[in-house]
Amino acid sequence: MTDAAEPILRLDDISAAYGQFHALFGVSIDVPAGGALAILGHNGMGKTTVARVASGLVAPTSGRVLVNGVDLAGKPAHRFARAGIAHAPEGRSVFATLTVEENLTLVFRQQFGRRGVAAALARVYELFPRLGDRRRQLAGSLSGGEQRMLTLSRVMVLEPKVLIADELSLGLAPIITDEVYRVLGRIKESGTALVVVEQHVHHALEVADRAVVLDRGRVTYEGPADDVPALMAAFHPTTPDAGLLEDATSIGDTATLEEATG
Repeated sequence: MTDAAEPILRLDDISAAYGQFHALFGVSIDVPAGGALAILGHNGMGKTTVARVASGLVAPTSGRVLVNGVDLAGKPAHRFARAGIAHAPEGRSVFATLTVEENLTLVFRQQFGRRGVAAALARVYELFPRLGDRRRQLAGSLSGGEQRMLTLSRVMVLEPKVLIADELSLGLAPIITDEVYRVLGRIKESGTALVVVEQHVHHALEVADRAVVLDRGRVTYEGPADDVPALMAAFHPTTPDAGLLEDATSIGDTATLEEATG
C-alpha cells in the first residue's frame, strides 16, 4: 500500500504452513491506523491463515509481522493483544448457563476492573441494542446470530488499535449480518483499524478502504476496494468453478460486484 504514514500493522513477505501444507507464500499487507482492509478470496485460499498470523495465533515460517514497527513474528498471541491487536474469529463461544450480562461481566471485570464494568456494559448495549434487550436471558438460549453478537461484543468494546474480523457473516441471517457490519462501521469511525476477512464480499467492500485478494496463498490484487474491474480479474479462476459464487453477496458477476461497491 502507498500510505505515507507507518502502518499500524504490516505483514512483510509472510509465508506460513501447517505441517507439510504450505498456506501462504510471500504475502505482504499493510494496514494504516484507522483504515479498513478487506481480505477476500475463495475458500481455502489463505484468508483465515492471514488473520491468524496477524494476531499471533499462527507463527509464520518466514517474514515479519510488524505492529507499530515492532516485529512480533513468532511471539505468543498475548503479546499481540497487549500491542492492541484483537481477533474476532468465526464461530461463537459463550457460557451457555450464564446470562448475557454475566458473560460480559466476567470479561469486563478482568479487563477494566470492577469499577469499569458498568461503562463497558453500557457501551455493549449501545452498540448492540438486541443484547441489551436480552441481558437477563441465558446465553445458551440465544439464537446463533445473537450468540455471535455476544462473542463479538466482548472484543469490540475493548477498542483495540486493530480489530481482525474473520468471516463474521458465516452462518448468520442477513438481518444479523447487517447489524454486525453496522457496528463494524462505527468501530472504524472511532479510530480502530479493521482487517475484514470474508468470502462473501458485499459488506466487506462497503466498510473497506482497500482490498487484498488471495489465490492459493498468494496476493493477486492489492488496491482500492472500489476498483471493480481489477477485483474481478483477481477472482478469475484457478479451478474450473472458482469464478462461481452462489449468492447475491458474492463476487459472481460484474453486476453483483458493481452493486456491492456502489
